[in-house]
Amino acid sequence: MDTEEKKEDMTPQEAWTRGLFMVMFFILLQLAKLVAGMVVVLQFLFTIFTNQTNDNLLHFGASLSRYIYQIWRYLTYNTETQPFPFASWPDTPSAMEAETTPAGEEPLQGRVDEGDAGPRATGKD
Repeated sequence: MDTEEKKEDMTPQEAWTRGLFMVMFFILLQLAKLVAGMVVVLQFLFTIFTNQTNDNLLHFGASLSRYIYQIWRYLTYNTETQPFPFASWPDTPSAMEAETTPAGEEPLQGRVDEGDAGPRATGKD
């Protein structure tokens, strides 16, 4: 979490205001999940009938998934930054970046989460 985004103490007024925004973003999350489901179905149908994926749906699906991720980060208090419509719509990452690095996160390689003992022993020297 960015230290500059972290808020140590909230006044009751700020907490209630954030709560209202959280309700709004929860509703937007439900709509975004519905749209993501439609993208999945449309991409599947497009692939069935044309034997290839639709690039527009591919890019929109990538940016929509980043948006959903941003909403979850806000709802779980991992960031104070409000997603779209209070920020710009998330950019579509390159194909390689989309598979390995979520928006604003460091790559998974080299990152050790709490409780992880590090690289797994392979038995090879």
